[in-house]
Amino acid sequence: MLSHTVYFTLLDDSPKAIQQLVDGCHQYLKNHPGIAYFAVGTLANEFTRPVNDRMNDVALHIFFTDKEAHDVYQVNEQHNQFIATFSPNWKQVRVFDAWVNN
Repeated sequence: MLSHTVYFTLLDDSPKAIQQLVDGCHQYLKNHPGIAYFAVGTLANEFTRPVNDRMNDVALHIFFTDKEAHDVYQVNEQHNQFIATFSPNWKQVRVFDAWVNN
């Protein structure tokens, strides 16, 4: 499987804006063919060890069944609509793709 993890840092990092992005991930990104696992959430503020990267407001985790499912997702209209809707509030977006076994 392909793990596709995206960390969003927002310009407006108010609780309302963070929740809107989480809700938008559910609305636009959750129900695509080839998704084996989907989760989205917010920074766990209680973890403050020196190794914790705290430069994100929202974390999106999608596991695709294969590369082909990922590639179709990337050009899907729902994905493009998500980007168009929410990207004006993105300060930084970091994407980590990794092959994983379960």
